[in-house]
Amino acid sequence: MTGLIVVPQAAHWQRLKGLVLDSVSSPITRRVYNLGLDEFFEWYGRESRPGFTKATVCAWRVALEARGLGAASINVRITAVRKLAVEAADNGLLAPELAAGITRVKGVASKGVRLGNWLSVRQAQTLLNTPDATTTKGLRDRAILAVLLGCGLRRSEVAALTVNHVQQRDGRWCIVDLVGKHGRVRTIPMPTWVKVATDAWTSAAGVADGYVFRPVNRARPGAGLGPDACWPERAKTDEPAHSSVPR
Repeated sequence: MTGLIVVPQAAHWQRLKGLVLDSVSSPITRRVYNLGLDEFFEWYGRESRPGFTKATVCAWRVALEARGLGAASINVRITAVRKLAVEAADNGLLAPELAAGITRVKGVASKGVRLGNWLSVRQAQTLLNTPDATTTKGLRDRAILAVLLGCGLRRSEVAALTVNHVQQRDGRWCIVDLVGKHGRVRTIPMPTWVKVATDAWTSAAGVADGYVFRPVNRARPGAGLGPDACWPERAKTDEPAHSSVPR
């Protein structure tokens, strides 16, 4: 068995692609994998190739680089193809030694300065001081920003944060057993200044259990914020994204 039997057979291809997509839990990752695998399938069929081998996947990587894609975009596509090789081998459509070779195909190294907006200490302090701390809503928004900046949480993790997550361990405040992306459970140290900002909000809002961050709306007691509400522009309106359990 020297090549991937599934490539010329659309029904088999769709079944294998489905197995790859079912192996990831994130909708965003699933969408990117789906795009990458469709691109690979289309590229593979443009001309005669020696089969689904390590050399073929290396050629695919070169083709992606020629398109000027960034390292992250290339690597996620390569990862999807690696998973395709594993599923093909598990289903008897590819020789195990060929699948092993494909899984050893390296991604593209990230070089240079990472792009994006990176705040200096002064800029972070300015952002933290933006909400009006004389209002309950301002205390909440400042506490959200404090947790984002000081603990490095994702917006979805901030939205899912409960009072029980915040505990003392070895004399230090921590966010304990927080379930994040891909179901990973982690414990994050909470700096004192973040705890002070959070306590100011929970004390003013009378939050003693349940979600730490919730809408400033007495008609909806206990409801949590959605991830989109933990965003500077959205926070200006105090409009909760969801009233149910956040993502």
